Amino acid sequence: MKQRGEELKIITPEDLLKKRILVLDGAMGTMIQRFKLTETDYRGERFKDHPMPQRGNNDLLSLTRGDIIKGIHLDYLNSGADIITTNSFNSNRISMADYGMESLVYELNFESASLAKAAVREYEILSSKDEAKSGSLEPHFVAGTLGPTNRTASMSSDVNDPGARAVSFDDLVDAYSEQARGLIDGGADILLIETIFDVLNAKAALFALDCLFEERGQRLPVMVSGTITDASGRTLTGQTLEAFLVSVSHYPLLSVGLNCALGAEQLRPFVGELSAKSPFFVSAHPNAGLPNQFGEYDQEAHYMASVAEEFMEQGWINIIGGCCGTTPSHIAKIAEAARRHSPRVIPALERYTKLSGLEALTITPETNFVNIGERTNVSGSKKFARLIKEERYSDALAIARDQVDGGAQIIDVCMDEAMLDSQKAMVRFVNLIMAEPDISRLPLMIDSSKWEVIESALKCIQGKSVVNSISLKEGEEVFLERAKTIRRYGAAAVVMLFDEKGQADTFARRIEVAQRCYSLLTEKLNFLPEDIIFDPNVLAVATGIEEHNNYAVDFIKTTSWIKQNLPYAKVSGGISNLSFSFRGMDTVREAMHSVFLYHAIKAGLDMGIVNPGMLQVYSEIPPDLLTLTEDVVLNRRKDATDRLVAVGENLAKGRGALLISKDLDWRKLPVKERIKHALIRGLDEFIEEDVEEARSLYKRSIELIEGPLMGGMNEVGDLFGSGKMFLPQVVKSARVMKKAVTRLAPYIELESNGEENKSAGKLLLATVKGDVHDIGKNIVSVVLSCNNYKIIDLGVMVSAEKIIDTAIDENVDFIGLSGLITPSLEEMVHVASELERRGVKIPLLVGGATTSEIHAAVKIAPKYSCSVIHVKDASKAAGVLSSLKGANSLDYKSAILRKYDSLREVHNSAKEARQLISYEQAKRNSLKINWSETTLCPPAKRALQQIDSVDLHTLIDYIDWTFFFFAWKMSGRYPAIFKDPVKGEEAKKLYEDAQIYLKEIADKILITVKAVYGIFPAASSGDDIILADDNQQITKLHFLRNQELKDKGIPNLSLADFIKPIEEVSASENLEPPQLKDNIGAFVVSAIIDDSGMSIYKEDDYATIMIRILSDRLAEASAEWLHEKIRKQFWGYAKEENLPLEMMLSSKYQGIRPAPGYPACPEHTEKQTIFDILQAEKRIGVKLTESYTMVPAASVCGYIFSHPASSYFNVGKIGDDQLRDYAARKGITLDEATRWLAPNL
Repeated sequence: MKQRGEELKIITPEDLLKKRILVLDGAMGTMIQRFKLTETDYRGERFKDHPMPQRGNNDLLSLTRGDIIKGIHLDYLNSGADIITTNSFNSNRISMADYGMESLVYELNFESASLAKAAVREYEILSSKDEAKSGSLEPHFVAGTLGPTNRTASMSSDVNDPGARAVSFDDLVDAYSEQARGLIDGGADILLIETIFDVLNAKAALFALDCLFEERGQRLPVMVSGTITDASGRTLTGQTLEAFLVSVSHYPLLSVGLNCALGAEQLRPFVGELSAKSPFFVSAHPNAGLPNQFGEYDQEAHYMASVAEEFMEQGWINIIGGCCGTTPSHIAKIAEAARRHSPRVIPALERYTKLSGLEALTITPETNFVNIGERTNVSGSKKFARLIKEERYSDALAIARDQVDGGAQIIDVCMDEAMLDSQKAMVRFVNLIMAEPDISRLPLMIDSSKWEVIESALKCIQGKSVVNSISLKEGEEVFLERAKTIRRYGAAAVVMLFDEKGQADTFARRIEVAQRCYSLLTEKLNFLPEDIIFDPNVLAVATGIEEHNNYAVDFIKTTSWIKQNLPYAKVSGGISNLSFSFRGMDTVREAMHSVFLYHAIKAGLDMGIVNPGMLQVYSEIPPDLLTLTEDVVLNRRKDATDRLVAVGENLAKGRGALLISKDLDWRKLPVKERIKHALIRGLDEFIEEDVEEARSLYKRSIELIEGPLMGGMNEVGDLFGSGKMFLPQVVKSARVMKKAVTRLAPYIELESNGEENKSAGKLLLATVKGDVHDIGKNIVSVVLSCNNYKIIDLGVMVSAEKIIDTAIDENVDFIGLSGLITPSLEEMVHVASELERRGVKIPLLVGGATTSEIHAAVKIAPKYSCSVIHVKDASKAAGVLSSLKGANSLDYKSAILRKYDSLREVHNSAKEARQLISYEQAKRNSLKINWSETTLCPPAKRALQQIDSVDLHTLIDYIDWTFFFFAWKMSGRYPAIFKDPVKGEEAKKLYEDAQIYLKEIADKILITVKAVYGIFPAASSGDDIILADDNQQITKLHFLRNQELKDKGIPNLSLADFIKPIEEVSASENLEPPQLKDNIGAFVVSAIIDDSGMSIYKEDDYATIMIRILSDRLAEASAEWLHEKIRKQFWGYAKEENLPLEMMLSSKYQGIRPAPGYPACPEHTEKQTIFDILQAEKRIGVKLTESYTMVPAASVCGYIFSHPASSYFNVGKIGDDQLRDYAARKGITLDEATRWLAPNL
């Protein structure tokens, strides 16, 4: 056995986890309950005289009934468990105090681990011969269990005092350290911190283990498992799953997972999310379903295992087991399923700075700028300092809340004040913040020059915070020790550019100190570079001292240098320091902050401590003031300070106001007419004062809405329905209506006496699961809101379950589904089926670019016994709803039913009459190209190419404005639409608005366009195209062939026809890249909207829709621009091309760029291959949903074919023979192929 034992020692849990799914054991408590033990059993002889009751103290049985505990371990091992957990869930000093057994903590843990280890040895001895014969000789492991204790460090223990705590971080560290010593000495192979409902408790456990491992010179693998308490996906203390993951990811965990509280079915979406985001192995040990009314678990083993197997099929799991209610029978079934599946592969995740409060904050290149609220700082706010000194903490919390409401993404807290007990004040205030979910959802920045204050605060925070700051001021030893402690608490660090010589105030000194700090942290401590946030020192400029004039310039240059030379590090700064010389001149200070931020952000500044109220919009700073301010900030002239001071003094005295004159003749009309005029014209400037004036004409404010306001909107609706008014105008009108109703809402509430205002009906709207496109849905929402319908908008990517649950809970009158891509059609069928299954009888409306009346009639309506209606566009929606709810609704529904019956009959007849040839015949009738006479052009650039920002001004020239008007439901070709006698004038206004918004988008960088492309060696093989990616790995693209009967001489095309066939060999596994003689291109482009920049438009429907439509157009324009660049320059097969834009937009160039999902290649899953070979998600941040929708929605991907004979065509309908062939070629099941090709069958 010695030889066997030595062999086992070299196989670690990590080794096995890379090979297969490991099985964890099930519930200990459930098994103990089966023995129906008495108080005497628990006490045994040793504790028969103990003064406190012990029945229920299961951990004590490790000392008094070790035979039972060991037997349970053996039962689980015999059932297939690879890891058994010790009977030590409550074996800590805090929990054992309830039984008066605190003195036994070490012994309890030692014996629990020893019993489990003995069971493993016994099992391995008994099974070693069988395992040796089968060649499966592998070790089993003991996981020492550390439970959450019965106290929470993040929540108040006193209902009257939200800042009170029943246990401290230090108490928890001591308790976990003592427990871990016993488990390690008893032989545990792994330590499992489980059932985490408060991440601060878990962080204390990790802190204790890190210290203990360092002390003992021995490290064990550590597993962490959290508990989601309800369907919202949060822990008991309110953290989201992602925030929980971020909060524990500072520790090099073996695995992170979920257990307890929920059954496998309920855990499913959260395990999926964790699998996608975790950099560690993933575990799950759910309960056996949910408890019944008696608190017992009824879920049978085979059913639980079938749900757990879904996790395995999805590739989500590395460790699977059971919690409450599970038994060896459950584990046996789960182990049986685990043997059939491969383990989850840890994904390659981007290295982003991640912080958390109750919610996660991930700082990506697209984040633009993180605003750190500065007002909860006793040094920066006199009001806050006064409130803290007077211990008026509720009022102080209101300041923090105001910062959250004002858009802060991190809250800076500082209590450094000479007359204040900073440590006490910090702990009190942070604990109070933790009790306010609307504030504590954000990460905190703990700002202090006193190390003890920083450390005290870190002991109160369950999320991942930021320490502000550490530096080399006191030398390397102190610097490294503090950085090590910060990491141990799970925080990021602001590193001030300050060393033993003093503050770094020049560019040279700044980069010298930054490089030194970075090297020390990353090389000596292995500190994550993405957790390093440099502060290059924002210092006051324009002080009158010449040496200070270049401070801002040096900061900006240093920022740029850091971003280029210190990978993954972030840059921050305290912005208000810059304008210290201009105190009392707020207009100048605001302009200085905005100018500085504008240039610093462009250089790479990631975040800053700034008061949003002390900022101006850069583009709105008056030109003269902008020039003067930039002269100072950028140090462009010697007299810059004097010139800005002079202007600042004038502004402070109120000089220089602008006078604006407008055509306001309509303001002379009676108030009702003014309201109507404002609604129809979309003018919101005076609407609030007009409704205030009009209120005096009505007894109740609701009558004002029901009268002139709805009257005006009805006229808007009539004009829209008759084609005399257009969608952009309707959206502007809705903006005015919304502002008026908001003004009246408080009066209506006071006058309502609890009565509800009547609406025309309640409509639920959702873009279905897998689809992120929402422009059409949002337009319908605006239009129907104008028609007095109450809208419940669930957004995008909405599951059938959520749609139906919400429809039932809200008792809606109608359900509206939207979708843009073809997989959404199948999801709509699924929603209809689920509505039928659950017995819902609510009319179902479907709409979106890919939907059609024929699809609704043939595919959706047969699945649902209530009304199903296709709505062509927003202008028809109000009429459909009115008909469904009106007096003649039965007649309308019957007419729709008869119409759809007729459409199905016609469709089925046409299907029978449609002539398809066999797939073999179609292949024989392929396009024949004489390749011996074809000159193939090698690409000028072969490697993957990434473009991080395409100039928006360049792209504007490539916009196809016809589709812009189409998106606004204004059909007509550009520019001819301007001459249309009906819609021409409004088309011009819409076009002019678009130009204004495009300028704003470009000036404020509201949209960033990114691209990635590659040109790869390729050859066709049948209807597949084989290519070699950037790493010379062979990849296949799968295409379809048209199967319709053609006239003589007309081929049945496939995209593969346009690529030279493979030579010499035909089996792809034997191919080498040199045998691929042709080339194929692939690309992904995306117009990424800056959500933070868009926040100013959140109440402006017109602006929001306009910018989203323009983002779509810019994405398409970038695809057109990139294709031209590839044709003429990057590939160069059409170098001499010189086409005018109109011909280019009409595809008159050589070659094509078809996209998956479009007629020539209708199957969407092929997008994944494009994304894989281009590394699109890693390089430009574009992702694919489970339905292969691109996120962001304003994205385009496709192929590039260069052959002169290549052309666009429609695959159309295909036969079962090609369907089977396609499934076989792709390696998917026939059901999967049927699902993805449903529109073509």
